[in-house]
Amino acid sequence: MTARALVLGAVAVASVVVAGGGCIGSGQDNGYVVHTGGDPDRGRAYITAHECGRCHTIPHVTGADGVVGPPLTGFSRRSYIAGVLPNTPRNLIKWIESPHDVDAKTAMPTLGLGEREARDVAAYLYTLR
Repeated sequence: MTARALVLGAVAVASVVVAGGGCIGSGQDNGYVVHTGGDPDRGRAYITAHECGRCHTIPHVTGADGVVGPPLTGFSRRSYIAGVLPNTPRNLIKWIESPHDVDAKTAMPTLGLGEREARDVAAYLYTLR
């Protein structure tokens, strides 16, 4: 194995650890929780209340079968958020709070969620394996 391959492998592992935000066992079906400081159950409720499923397909959210935005299935395994931000808890919270600050041309609406609510929504999205 070349030195370059070893470095690229180390970077990939570090990226997974950073994107995961530090994982611990939780007893959830997917076996881990990403540290967002939020509550995934409240996040799912916010997703339902704000009708995110009109645009996105979102597992375990009734009626969330939209096709305008990308499906959020397997969200926690994605490398990027909206194709522009590395998938980290901090970046996801920023995106949920104010998507137009990240990408002025995004079709994602600003939902009016504060940091606490954004943390909860992020916590739910990170359960999607």
